[in-house]
Amino acid sequence: MTAEFGHFALVLALMVATLQMVIPLIGAARGWRGWMAFADSAAQVQFVLIAGAFAMLMYAFITSDFSLEVVTANSHSAKPMLYKVSGTWGNHEGSLLLWVMILALFGAMVAWFGGALPDALRARTLAVQAAIGVAFLTFLLFTSNPFARLDVIPADGRDLNPLLQDPGLAFHPPFLYLGYVGLSMTFSFAIAALIEGRVDAAWARWVRPWALMAWIMLTIGIALGSWWAYYELGWGGWWFWDPVENASFMPWLLSAALLHSAIVVEKRDTLKSWTILLAILAFSFSLIGTFIVRSGVLTSVHAFATDPTRGLFVLGILFVAIGGSLTLYALRAERMRATTAFALVSRESGLVLNNVLLAVSCAVVFIGTMWPLIAEAVTGEKVSVGPPFFNITFTPFMIALAMVLPVGAMLPWKRAKLGRTMKPLWGMLAASVALGALVWTLQTGGRMLAPVGAALATWVILGVVADLAQKAGGWRARPATARARLAGLPRSEWGKAVAHAGLGVLIFGIAGLTAWEQQDIRTLAVGDSFDLGGYTFTLDGVEAGRGPNYSTNMATVTVRRNGGVVAVLNPEKRFYPVQRMPTTEAGIQSRPLRDLYVSLGDQQPDGTWAMWSWIKPFANWIWFGAFMMAAGGGLSLSDRRYRVGAARARGTQAVPAQ
Repeated sequence: MTAEFGHFALVLALMVATLQMVIPLIGAARGWRGWMAFADSAAQVQFVLIAGAFAMLMYAFITSDFSLEVVTANSHSAKPMLYKVSGTWGNHEGSLLLWVMILALFGAMVAWFGGALPDALRARTLAVQAAIGVAFLTFLLFTSNPFARLDVIPADGRDLNPLLQDPGLAFHPPFLYLGYVGLSMTFSFAIAALIEGRVDAAWARWVRPWALMAWIMLTIGIALGSWWAYYELGWGGWWFWDPVENASFMPWLLSAALLHSAIVVEKRDTLKSWTILLAILAFSFSLIGTFIVRSGVLTSVHAFATDPTRGLFVLGILFVAIGGSLTLYALRAERMRATTAFALVSRESGLVLNNVLLAVSCAVVFIGTMWPLIAEAVTGEKVSVGPPFFNITFTPFMIALAMVLPVGAMLPWKRAKLGRTMKPLWGMLAASVALGALVWTLQTGGRMLAPVGAALATWVILGVVADLAQKAGGWRARPATARARLAGLPRSEWGKAVAHAGLGVLIFGIAGLTAWEQQDIRTLAVGDSFDLGGYTFTLDGVEAGRGPNYSTNMATVTVRRNGGVVAVLNPEKRFYPVQRMPTTEAGIQSRPLRDLYVSLGDQQPDGTWAMWSWIKPFANWIWFGAFMMAAGGGLSLSDRRYRVGAARARGTQAVPAQ
């Protein structure tokens, strides 16, 4: 009966969401407080119902209830418990239910923590959020019912995709969805503001925490996915510009732009139209990502569905959400005029340039991702767009962003003098260029990527140091005075510093790994050795074994340097009999300055084994930098201004748009 309870809860949630979509809008238009207050109660009830349905589905996976079609298709009684739990969202139906539950969670959070919001704005925001919920609950119930039962119950299930049976993939989707769906909240705030016809500094302060939360979760989710691809797929890479990777990266770029744009609205009451547009576009690209993952129009190692009917349904949601919101934006944008002006050289201009670079970067990724689909529709020919295209077209914009970041962060508001701003940065610039030249010299020629990456990373990090030093009173300030000033900085300033420094670490990790990694591919008999990058790799043996739901060939590879043992690695080649699918488990020794990475291939007819080996310098700096950025976002989110929120001005009421 648990499945029937879950299905009934979803039907009730759809009914509640429909009421939440209509009643608060009428109440806000008429000024009826009771009708507006209905949004809070409905949002909480909707979340409880969907969370209950999700719990019922998880229970079915844990207990291996193979009467449910989705459990049979994506689970197995011998699967470890962690993957029975994560199997709940390791498929199209369950992941969509998780998507809808998080959507309802964000609506409930506005009801719980949005007491400082004006009644009309909160009611309209929750009504828009409910409209999104109605669309996806309808999609879930009519095309992707997770509680559909089988007429004939099988003895066991068909198991979860082996690639998803990994701790990294157990946590990667929930974080990504918290980011994807979190952008629905900024979208709802934007549409509510357009309906109301008013955007001001208070609105920007209310929106920023939601945008920041979504950006943090997207950062963590993307980093976890990249890390999983690095150690699980066995190909030695960490990013492949896969369509599904791009589907999460595009909203991340736009949410980063939204964060910086909202700062200008909050501080200077300008860029209001642009900030509203970014809020719309960021969530629109989340919906585009949903379409890519669930329609089957583009192939990927981690796409969920290939059913064109579902793709058409998502396309319909896309058309209504994006078309409707942009139409409303066109009608209302005239009311979002700026009330202040700023000079060409100013903090505002720096943030505008930041936004332009991020938005154009997103456009480049979008074109590259969708071009195979567009080209096939127009010409009938199948084309592919791979990493070389993205590396050539995307990288220059990121280089430009890194170059302007330290300067833009230190420019004063409204009007600035570039020479005065650069004064504390000249030394940092000289040190960065010197380090780049040193790297060029030490690598005795070769690719420019490493020197440029080292110089840019140093420039970004030293720019953070210069900014903090300036806020502490300059380099000549007394230590006690400097400590007091730094201790008095708001957490948002420290968050900005940590996030920007994390970007510098990330840049250096990418440049160092890409430029200096060393690779060897060969076949080896047991006992054979070879040299790579000053290390000696020896294949000591390959033993057959069994896991809970797979068989494995596990190699023992000893790595020596100067005669001493540095590492003993155990790469595996696994085979999952239920899915008839092999996977590769790399053997990796991670150190702060380099990774030793070995991947085992198939046994050859002559008895030798194929083996891929890499020395990967600074690999961990990539993920450390990404998590530094997320930690910086967390510091900013903990700032008192965003925990308490902006108080409503006395005696003011939201005026319904005429």
